[in-house]
Amino acid sequence: MAGNDWINSYLEAILDVGPGLGEAKSSLLLRERGRFSPTRYFVEEVITGFDETDLHRSWVRVCASDQESAGEEHEAGEHVLADLEFGSPEKAVMRLLYLLFAPRLEGEEAQRMAKRRLERERGRREAVADMSEDLSEGEKGDTVGDLSSHGESNRGRLPRISSVDTMEAWASQQKGKSCTFLHGLIRGENMELGRDSDTGGQVKYVVELARALASMPGVYRVDLLTRQVSSPDVDWSYGEPTEMLPPRNSEGLMDEMGESSGAYIVRIPFGPKDKYVPKELLWPHIPEFVDGALSHIIQMSKVLGEQIGNGYPVWPVAIHGHYADAGDSAALLSGALNVPMLFTGHSLGRDKLEQLLRQGRVTRDEINSTYKIMRRIEAEELSLDASEIVITSTRQEIDEQWRLYDGFDPILERKLRARIRRNVSCYGRFMPRMVVIPPGMEFHHIIPHDGDMDAETEASEDGKSPDPPIWAEVVTMLCILNNAFFSNPRKPMILALARPDPKKNLMTLVKAFGECRPLRELANLTLIMGNRDNIDEMTGTSASVLLSILKLIDKYDLYGQVAYPKHHKQHDVPEIYRLAAKTKGVFINPAFIEPFGLTLIEAAAHGLPIVATKNGGPVDIHRVLDNGLLVDPHNQQSIADALLKLVADKHLWAKCRANGLKNIHLFSWPEHCKTYLSKIASCKPRQPRWLRNDDDDENSESDSPSDSLRDIQDISLNLKFSFEGDKNETRDNTDDSFDSEDRKSKLENAMLTWSKGVGKNSQKSTSTDKGDQNSSAGKFPALRRRKHIFVIAVDTDASGSLSESVRKIFAAVEKERTEGSVGFILATSFNITEIRSFLISEKLNPIDFDAFICNSGGDLYYSSLHSEDNPFVVDLYYHSHIEYRWGGEGLRKTLVRWASSIVDKRGEKEEHIVVEDEEASADYCYSFKVQRAGVVPPVKELRKLMRIQALRCHVIHCQNGSKINVIPVLASRSQALRYLYLRWGMDLSKVVVFVGESGDTDYEGLLGGVHKSVVLTGVCSSATSQLHANRNYPLTDVVSYDSPNIARASQGCSSSDLRVLLEGICFLKG
Repeated sequence: MAGNDWINSYLEAILDVGPGLGEAKSSLLLRERGRFSPTRYFVEEVITGFDETDLHRSWVRVCASDQESAGEEHEAGEHVLADLEFGSPEKAVMRLLYLLFAPRLEGEEAQRMAKRRLERERGRREAVADMSEDLSEGEKGDTVGDLSSHGESNRGRLPRISSVDTMEAWASQQKGKSCTFLHGLIRGENMELGRDSDTGGQVKYVVELARALASMPGVYRVDLLTRQVSSPDVDWSYGEPTEMLPPRNSEGLMDEMGESSGAYIVRIPFGPKDKYVPKELLWPHIPEFVDGALSHIIQMSKVLGEQIGNGYPVWPVAIHGHYADAGDSAALLSGALNVPMLFTGHSLGRDKLEQLLRQGRVTRDEINSTYKIMRRIEAEELSLDASEIVITSTRQEIDEQWRLYDGFDPILERKLRARIRRNVSCYGRFMPRMVVIPPGMEFHHIIPHDGDMDAETEASEDGKSPDPPIWAEVVTMLCILNNAFFSNPRKPMILALARPDPKKNLMTLVKAFGECRPLRELANLTLIMGNRDNIDEMTGTSASVLLSILKLIDKYDLYGQVAYPKHHKQHDVPEIYRLAAKTKGVFINPAFIEPFGLTLIEAAAHGLPIVATKNGGPVDIHRVLDNGLLVDPHNQQSIADALLKLVADKHLWAKCRANGLKNIHLFSWPEHCKTYLSKIASCKPRQPRWLRNDDDDENSESDSPSDSLRDIQDISLNLKFSFEGDKNETRDNTDDSFDSEDRKSKLENAMLTWSKGVGKNSQKSTSTDKGDQNSSAGKFPALRRRKHIFVIAVDTDASGSLSESVRKIFAAVEKERTEGSVGFILATSFNITEIRSFLISEKLNPIDFDAFICNSGGDLYYSSLHSEDNPFVVDLYYHSHIEYRWGGEGLRKTLVRWASSIVDKRGEKEEHIVVEDEEASADYCYSFKVQRAGVVPPVKELRKLMRIQALRCHVIHCQNGSKINVIPVLASRSQALRYLYLRWGMDLSKVVVFVGESGDTDYEGLLGGVHKSVVLTGVCSSATSQLHANRNYPLTDVVSYDSPNIARASQGCSSSDLRVLLEGICFLKG
């Protein structure tokens, strides 16, 4: 118990007391023999056998039932000892735990919760103050009474798609969809569920979701993107690039399918090629997956365009990320493609962190080192920033888990939704829409059995319905060791199916069964606890739980009444449910908290009544199915009573069975997909703007408070050349130039013609072979005709080191530069005015660079030969590409207010540390000068503040801490490179990015991906470490410096040394 050394010492002292009563036998059986040693019970039974989170809940309950106050107990320790000797042993242990853990755990938890509550309330007040109109009582959003049976309000939304014709009409323009799920082992058949913690129920969920969606009318193709694993440690099938997922009920469907339609698992190679990597170690390789997935989507869009798109690319209608790592990837893909994103968390990092901290076993640093929990939480926050819709399984997930995040506040969310419905400004604020859609299930293969065991036995004798193989193992398990144990394997079966995990609460179930004699006489207990060969080879927690269960079986003498098979396969699970139903048994899920409870749905589909925890998803399931009883998982007697009631009362059993079978269709995959697709239909369609037809902009509901007010205009109405860097001067010139409507119209038409021509050419550029490249000398921009692109992204607050790096790189590839086979891009936090000044001061020509990524990724310019005075052309399509969730003036005002609050008080004087830099700011980049970097709060705090106020943006500390740039949430320098790939066909695998040893806080994004990165040792080495302290996690968590894509130049290397390095990574010929 990290940080609790005094507790460890106390426990050692307890052990030193000895066994008690002069007998050194195991305490597990002492209580039944009338001898009990509280000290040994405390150490052996509680400390080694229980999860502290569960104990925390238990002692809260115990102490709440006690008439005496905790204060009196602290004053009189002797009273506690009296309890230990004469009271209930379990209660005494709980009370001792209360004394040990309560002050520290309650204090730390209270401080965390209080701090979070104050931050949330302050942010909410400021957000509401910014919004001009107060809401009346009737406008405060949906209440519990408005919720449907699945927990989602239908008021004010598009109706769910209920007819095939309606769905086909909507889906006729929405042909594709991509799901992403990165970790674990995924395949369509014979899934190895339970193989490890990464290959759990969520794997089955995403596979079946993809399969079911592809079977829906109007959905042409669904791609499930995951990692390709070619390792000798796993089956060869996980290394196959693609795998088709045929529909479960394929009659008549296969003939209707197109050439590339259906559901597919697409495995993208990223990370170590010959290793199966746990999810905690995948973070450095996420950018590589994003680049690979982007390449697949672009290629598939062209294939589908030829097949069903009349030659135009067919883009995904949405990208759906599952779990934190895939959510992070989906956010980047959504930003790169400008298509809507959906997210399902499955298991949330903040909730896990809170549980681990409450247990007190490990420190926050140890938790992060093991689970990379802070990187996971940041990925989930980014998913909230980027998602149109967040899909959850239950209301509990929203109310108790998502509300822990900075980016979601249910109260503020209701206010924003009400303003959207009234078409009132939300001042750039956005909250993702939370939708409850329970997971689905395939029912066509399930035939509930109405017969009892005797009837089935007769059928078996006729050879028509033999028992499945696992039944032999169950029967054998029931009859082992001693004939005196024996029993009737045909008695009603109480079935539990869960991993041996403390959270699953299986030990309480065994105790409830063992201590209830009537229940033991009426039923058997079957525990399906995963697969095992040797307990010693199991993980520590699982082995501990399993051993505790075996001890309890021995303690209550349950041999012959409890089965716990060692092995089962996925296809055995339906048979297990069927066996339990034949015996008129009951399925139980006693977990302390169950996020959803898919096994409850499966059990109900097979005609099994349920007993389930009242904490979490089972509440929603029971509300719909009404097929069993809910219990307090901490109340052992309640569990036993509920099981006994269902087993003993055959009328109640039959009623629960009938209810479950009657309503189970509400959890079918078709029902799930109808609701799912209706939610996607309510999103405003987005796709790359330069490829959109002018007449494709159909009316749809906008989920964005900022978008709800914005006049959506075609990008052609805003096209213009930008030749000046100074913001004010540019605005003045623009106003003057558009005084004449005739002149404006001519410019728009000319630019629209140029842009469409470029757009059409860009679609062909990626397929241009080497022979065509020689004939494309006139292509604009120039990067389209390069074989290789060198991106100079050296971050510094002075131009000296940048100039030196530029000249050294130019000299290293002088031959290729002259030939025109290598092009250059300058990626920097400078604005275009600063870039122009830099080029002039260093006597560099703008056409030395093909493109300029400036303002940290907020703007993109190309160099042009057509004007010596004005050589920069702005890409306004890029602006439309990154403007998603941009807060505009509402964001700027909030940032200015924050900057004015950062002061350094010296006596009576107040010095403002952060001031707005209006001259350096642009439409999509708000810049602030930092007077003293060491005094400014970390950027992560500013990012947190913006999220709490529902403002979505990307905050970057740059130029060695002297400047802060705030740009759209999905914009960055690395994302700008992906945009160039998407629009102009710039092959990312032929890109080299040059960086220093350190850099701006978006530095990590430049070091990952399929491109090569060259770290210039000694450059930016003096950058303050404060910049990297701005992260919530260490840089090493997200950058793999031993990657073959990262090379390091020696300090002070010459241009010839740099050339040798480039030849070594196969980018130049010697």
